[in-house]
Amino acid sequence: MWIKLMVVLLPWKLKRWILQAVYKYKLHPTARIGFSYVFPKYLEMGENARIGHLNCVIHLDRLQMGANSIISRGNWVTGFPAGTDSRHFAHRPHRRCELILGKESSITKKHHIDCTDAVIIGDFVTVGGYASQFLTHSVDIRESRQDCHPISIGDYCFIGTGVKILGGSVLPARSVLGAGAVLNKRYEKEWTVYAGVPARPVKEIDETAKYFHRESGFIY
Repeated sequence: MWIKLMVVLLPWKLKRWILQAVYKYKLHPTARIGFSYVFPKYLEMGENARIGHLNCVIHLDRLQMGANSIISRGNWVTGFPAGTDSRHFAHRPHRRCELILGKESSITKKHHIDCTDAVIIGDFVTVGGYASQFLTHSVDIRESRQDCHPISIGDYCFIGTGVKILGGSVLPARSVLGAGAVLNKRYEKEWTVYAGVPARPVKEIDETAKYFHRESGFIY
């Protein structure tokens, strides 16, 4: 752990060399990591992908970031690696402990993303605001064991501040998840605002809205 902390504090050029040579990470020449503790088993960052300061990414099998994607600052991304001898999640041998962040997508500040099972976030997605939680694992009361299921976020979604997204949930492409909502199921209808506790469809979205036709992920 102390060696990794030392790596975190190194200048970026030296840190990049160590991450590629020692950890075998695949980093595009224009990708960059700030002062963050980012040590999944496998890391791939596309063109201009960015990880800002004070993020923690641990106990993860895979972190993959598309071109121009951003994990801003103060986020906690963790999981429970697959392929261990632990009894935890032994009934889910094919689960994937990973975060996949599509191109032009961003995760802003102080969010918690539990990747015990896969969290797949599509292209041109904004995880906005603060303090949202993606929770792929929980306790199965019926079977009295810990259980997990993946989370899927479609392309061009906007996720408001302070939401909770539970394992097995699907937010379809070109959707909005309103602030404070709890998403706990699969939805399929696009061009829809989902809101409330639990989240449900509350409003259709005007298909001419410019957010859903962006060619650049960054919003001025």
